[in-house]
Amino acid sequence: MYPGRFQYEAPKTIAEAIAILTEAGPDAKLLAGGQSLIPMMKLRFAGPTVLVDINSIEGLDHLDLAADGSTRVGALVRHADLERSSGLGAHNPVMAAAAPLVADPSVRNRGTFVGSLCHADPQGDWAAVMVALGGSLIAQGPDGRRTIPVDDLVTGPFQTVLAHNELGVEAVAPAPKGTPMGGYLKLERRVGDFATASVAVSVDMQGGTVARAGIGLAAVASRTLNATEAADALVGGPLTPDRIQAAADAAAGIAEPKSDHRGSAEYKRHIVHTFVTRLLNRVASSMEKVA
Repeated sequence: MYPGRFQYEAPKTIAEAIAILTEAGPDAKLLAGGQSLIPMMKLRFAGPTVLVDINSIEGLDHLDLAADGSTRVGALVRHADLERSSGLGAHNPVMAAAAPLVADPSVRNRGTFVGSLCHADPQGDWAAVMVALGGSLIAQGPDGRRTIPVDDLVTGPFQTVLAHNELGVEAVAPAPKGTPMGGYLKLERRVGDFATASVAVSVDMQGGTVARAGIGLAAVASRTLNATEAADALVGGPLTPDRIQAAADAAAGIAEPKSDHRGSAEYKRHIVHTFVTRLLNRVASSMEKVA
C-alpha cells in the first residue's frame, strides 16, 4: 500500500518546526529516521496531513560523552552512531550493549535514538535502557524546553505526554554515582524481529558496593517497566547471590506479559528472571576480577 496524501515540510530551525506543528495541529507528524512512521503510513495505520522532516535542522546530531560521565544524545543521532562510537563502551556500557541489538543494520543506519523514545513502542530497546539509567528527554515547544524523565514519558502503547507541537530535541543519561556497569539482553526469534522480552540493567559501583541501580523491562507489558523495587534492593551492599536472586525475583514479579506466538506469559517472566540474573552476575564477576 501507499501512504495517503500529505504536505511535506523541511524546516531549517527548531523554532520553524514548532511553528509548523502548531499551525498544522495534531494531524502533523515529525520525521527523523522514519523507520517506524513510514511503515505505519504505508499500512495506513498513520495518516498525517503534514509531515515535518527535521533532518535539515543543524545541531541535533550530537553525541556528547561528557567529562562528568553524563551522555547527551541529539534528536538526529542514529542507532548506528551509538553502535560505532569508540568511547561509548567505557562511558556508558548499557547503551553500548543495546546499540547493536536494535532491529537490523538497515534500521540502525536511519532510525534515531530520540525518535525511538518518542515512538513509545512497548517493545522498544532504548526506553528500557533509559529507564535503567534514570534518563530524561528534553522536549521543546512554543513555551520553551522542559525535561521529562523517561519513566514519565509514556502514558500507554505508542502514547506519550508530548504535546502535538513539541519535539524531543535531546535525550540525557545522567552521570553515574560510581563506576558504570551493566548491560542489555534481548530475546528475539530472528534478527530484526520484535522482542520476546528484553532487560536493561545499570549498576554504579563504588568499590564493592552498589551506589545506584536501575532495571528496565521491555516487551513484557503495555509500556516499558521500571523495576524500581528490584533495583533499590541492590543499593547499599555488594552483589551477593542472595541479593541478585531477590532482584531477579522482584523484576520478574512486576512483568505483565501476554501469551502469544512468541511464548507464554510464564516463559516471558522466566526470561526476565534469567536476564536480570545473568546481567548482575556479569557485574559481580567483573568486580571479583578487579578485586
